[in-house]
Amino acid sequence: MKNKVIVITGASSGLGEAAARLLSEEGAIVILGARRADRIQSLAQEIISKGGQALAIETDVTNADQVKHLVDEAVNTFGRVDVIINNAGLMPQSSLDRLKIKEWDQMIDVNIKGVLYGIAAVLPYMQAQKSGHIINVSSVAGHKVRAGGVVYSATKHAVRVISEGLRQEVKPYNIRTTIISPGAVDTELPQSVVEPDFAANIQKFYQDVAIPADSFARIVAFAINQPEDVDINEVLYRPTKQEY
Repeated sequence: MKNKVIVITGASSGLGEAAARLLSEEGAIVILGARRADRIQSLAQEIISKGGQALAIETDVTNADQVKHLVDEAVNTFGRVDVIINNAGLMPQSSLDRLKIKEWDQMIDVNIKGVLYGIAAVLPYMQAQKSGHIINVSSVAGHKVRAGGVVYSATKHAVRVISEGLRQEVKPYNIRTTIISPGAVDTELPQSVVEPDFAANIQKFYQDVAIPADSFARIVAFAINQPEDVDINEVLYRPTKQEY
């Protein structure tokens, strides 16, 4: 982990924020990308004040140029990029007959295109280095679909498909790939559910079973810290209390 240059999208809260803190404590250099510039600037300053190295760059993952800029700045500043964690995501919930087409588009743009843009930004550098690690965040919903979460599940299934295809394609370049599929984790993700009845159900479910975001950070660290010849391809985990 020491001095690895790690780019994290969705770093302003939740899984990304927890990963940034833990990885920096273990000696990594973290480059924080998110739309909420004030939050990532504050997190970067916190990390630096503790003796770590961090850089915050306002980034909207639905904009390929901004994601490329995030990675380019990491390389320009620190000379390389070792890991990207494509973490930014949204989880609006509603039945298909409510026709929340804007929400569908937004999930596709963030959850699928955002991952692809992250891959596109790091791949040329990692191919040239003949090393690197691409970590994509899916979900239990990428393994199971439930009524009300159809489009979200579709996007998270897509992340797994993209990641497995990528794994096969990057073998000549010594690049590792990991899918992390969390269950209910205590983050701001449920706040993206705006339909009142679905929101109430999700909020209650998370209040009952959700576990802290540092659970995700520890799994990220586990995958990164493996020897270079060990490729942890997928981790699916849930709170012990979570049934489905």
